[in-house]
Amino acid sequence: MKFSKAILRVLSGCICVIILSALPVAGQNRDKGPWWPHPIWGPEDQAGASNWITPEKILEAISLVRTGTVYELGHVYERGMPLLGERSFAMFLASGSASGNNELLFNDEYLCAEIGQVGTQLDGLGHVGKQMRMEDGSEVDVFYNGVTLDEMQSRYGLRQLGIEKMKPYITRGILIDVAGYKGVEILPNDYEVTLSDVRGVLARQGLTEGGIKPGDALFFHYGWWRLWADSERFNANWPHRPGIGQEVAEWLIDRKVSMVGSDAATDDPSAAVHHELTLKNGIPNLEFMNLARLAADGVYEFMFVFTPLRLKGATGSPGRPLAIR
Repeated sequence: MKFSKAILRVLSGCICVIILSALPVAGQNRDKGPWWPHPIWGPEDQAGASNWITPEKILEAISLVRTGTVYELGHVYERGMPLLGERSFAMFLASGSASGNNELLFNDEYLCAEIGQVGTQLDGLGHVGKQMRMEDGSEVDVFYNGVTLDEMQSRYGLRQLGIEKMKPYITRGILIDVAGYKGVEILPNDYEVTLSDVRGVLARQGLTEGGIKPGDALFFHYGWWRLWADSERFNANWPHRPGIGQEVAEWLIDRKVSMVGSDAATDDPSAAVHHELTLKNGIPNLEFMNLARLAADGVYEFMFVFTPLRLKGATGSPGRPLAIR
């Protein structure tokens, strides 16, 4: 069998890639790797980009409030909402009988859910990791700041990088209305938001790249909130959701944002952007937001408030994100 020189070059290149991917990386170990320890917050950090929320940043955010108008940026948690994969959400009512001299009655609820990963959710730093080959040849599952799965995992939650380690968010929020910029109600499936798109959106909204400051939270409006009421349609389209690409992720990292979010998931379906933002740089991702009113009212800059629940050892958190203008 004869092979052309071009085919032989391709085959030899593929073999080299396979061999190199199997080799341990020199100097890569638990104490030092390609993204750890964090260059600013050090090897012990578990709060990630929420560290950008300083008293000065909070005061800056408060100065944006002019009318006191509150925008709900999250969906209601309820039966029938879209759930990815085998995730679950079930709430049952429990009532107590009248008792005591005052015939006291009460209602309680029993909630069974993957509470940090359903509905409007903040992906914490213990949510996404990556298998790495160390200099000694071992395969290790690594998360933010070099924390390994063996160090963090327990039957009752994460021993490290639990959502309780993240700080409350009171900061400047910026809406990136990509759907509005493109003149559509909803971005088409598999659409990758480019840096050219982001720059075009900012110009349309009267904002500049230079005006984005460390600690800002940026939220991408794709129009996907329109699918939320139809779980079957939402889940069917999920593998083809729109999202930002690697170029935009690097742009966000360079600007030291404290959080990203969208009305779907910010990253592309390959999850490569998830790795760049959360795993390597500690930037959490607020998924499944409702950005309808902000976009309709043309509110592009606002005080943003979100406080992750202090669920010890959880991988993420539900919550009630708010924009206040």
